[in-house]
Amino acid sequence: MTFNDLNLLKNIQTALVEEGYETPTPIQQQAIPIILEGTDLVGCAQTGTGKTAAFAIPIINSLHRMVGSTNKRKVIRTLVVTPTRELAIQIDESFNTYGKYTNIRSMVIFGGVSQVPQVDQLKKGIDILIATPGRLLDLHKQGFIDLDHLHFLVLDEADQMLDMGFINDVKKIVKLTPDNRQTLLFSATMPMAIRELADTFLTTPKYVSVTPVSSTAETVNQKVYFVGKEDKRSLLYHIIRNDKINNVLVFTRTKHGADNVVKALKKNGVTAEAIHGDKSQNARQRVLEAFKNKEISVLVATDIAARGIDIESLPFVINFDIPNISETYVHRIGRTGRAGNSGLAISFCGKDELTYWKDIEKLIRIKVKVVEDHPYPFKEEEPNPDAKPDLRNKKKPNTNSGNSRKSDASKKNKKRWY
Repeated sequence: MTFNDLNLLKNIQTALVEEGYETPTPIQQQAIPIILEGTDLVGCAQTGTGKTAAFAIPIINSLHRMVGSTNKRKVIRTLVVTPTRELAIQIDESFNTYGKYTNIRSMVIFGGVSQVPQVDQLKKGIDILIATPGRLLDLHKQGFIDLDHLHFLVLDEADQMLDMGFINDVKKIVKLTPDNRQTLLFSATMPMAIRELADTFLTTPKYVSVTPVSSTAETVNQKVYFVGKEDKRSLLYHIIRNDKINNVLVFTRTKHGADNVVKALKKNGVTAEAIHGDKSQNARQRVLEAFKNKEISVLVATDIAARGIDIESLPFVINFDIPNISETYVHRIGRTGRAGNSGLAISFCGKDELTYWKDIEKLIRIKVKVVEDHPYPFKEEEPNPDAKPDLRNKKKPNTNSGNSRKSDASKKNKKRWY
């Protein structure tokens, strides 16, 4: 199948050709025809499968038929709700790319910045609104957002919105939209809460699922280093220097950890920056653009901040901290090995993270190659069935019926000896 087989408008096909799109990905092949026929959809697809194009292309195709080339005042006909600012910006860029030869206009709103420019743009009229939950509800309450004309509602990264505590906000947003809307829900995983959400707000939806979250791309080579927690920063610098690694995305569990890794790398002359929730939106965008332009060698990110990072040719991902949720590992390493390119995913596992690592290998059903030849190893302690039992600390039965001084002295001597 090619995009020509999907019966798309010529202006959209022209934009896709210019972007080098020829063959739809599996999620696009399954989802686009369903969306074009007007059916509600639940899509299970992980990062890097072409999910955004799977809903953006058919929505643009449908909206262009509705609005045509007229210049009458625009109303919001599509709402895309997504958990993070970075992801919202990426989605807006995709709509602009695929719809550049149409009269469709989109915009993105999110919190953490002044609402004035966003309100001004809303007043001019738009067709597509991409928003994070908090700012959307805030501007709707102030009367700046009208959802009465909505045709499409897209809930993207639903599992992430659940993890971030947005699920109640999402329910409020859905209730603000018309009952006859077409609803599309996308999620990398399908926990019970997401299924309940789909059952509540979607009408006889069709389900599509590609590349289960438990699988990792064959184009990604995986390695693990067992390393002491205190030696991780030294090992990171050792690998970057000795293997001449550039353009690497490093994941940490906490914002404080990300900042500490950046400080250690800069001290050794490595150009590195961090993005996380404490950084302003403008600062995060500047850092991301610098990383994409290869002005920064190492980008250190927490999972929430990295959710919207979409870099087609990212060669390296390093898990500085092992995630305590196994599926998060799959999302992380899915940032590399995309669009047919090969990638390398490296993980640093400390003794306190061994349980997490075993859970990950159980999920992905792969025994990841262990790198033993490095200067900061630790060995996982496992019982040796051939070893003789150590009896030094075992108490021997007291054969002396009395409590003589000789008996006490003997015990003291034994303690000194061992």
